[in-house]
Amino acid sequence: MTANSGTGAEDAALELLRQADDAIVAGVERELPGWAVRGVARILDAWGQLDAAARAQADRDAEAAGDVARTRVVAELQALFALDPAEQRATPLQVVRTAHHEPTALLASLGVPHVVRDEFEERSFPDDVYGLVPHTLGDLGDPDLGPLHLAWGMAKTRVLQARQRG
Repeated sequence: MTANSGTGAEDAALELLRQADDAIVAGVERELPGWAVRGVARILDAWGQLDAAARAQADRDAEAAGDVARTRVVAELQALFALDPAEQRATPLQVVRTAHHEPTALLASLGVPHVVRDEFEERSFPDDVYGLVPHTLGDLGDPDLGPLHLAWGMAKTRVLQARQRG
């Protein structure tokens, strides 16, 4: 966000946006690794083809995939939030939805077959072959994250409206 704000309304909206940005980053940083581990475990449990040793290794690999996803997604969120609101071309949820890449790569490397998904899921998320994409920020594990996406959108809208009026 830029410091070039012209009105009190814009300044107040920028502050609300900054608070939402910070809360989203903190929540994603906290919740994303566990989300990845749970997603991998759910698919591996349903598949049921790994012996105990291979499963233990897959569980460790899922933790590592979650850490890699967290690092990447948090960096992408920070880059998004560093842009002026008028220049942001994605939403935080769009960024977070890419977190499925690392767990998907792990499952594919284990030879896990793709899951059956409905037409909407296949059309909306064609590369999410295991049905892992979070539909809301709250799907990461903390239901309080879900409303933050709405708060972020409302704050961004207030910033842009204040600039139009201003």
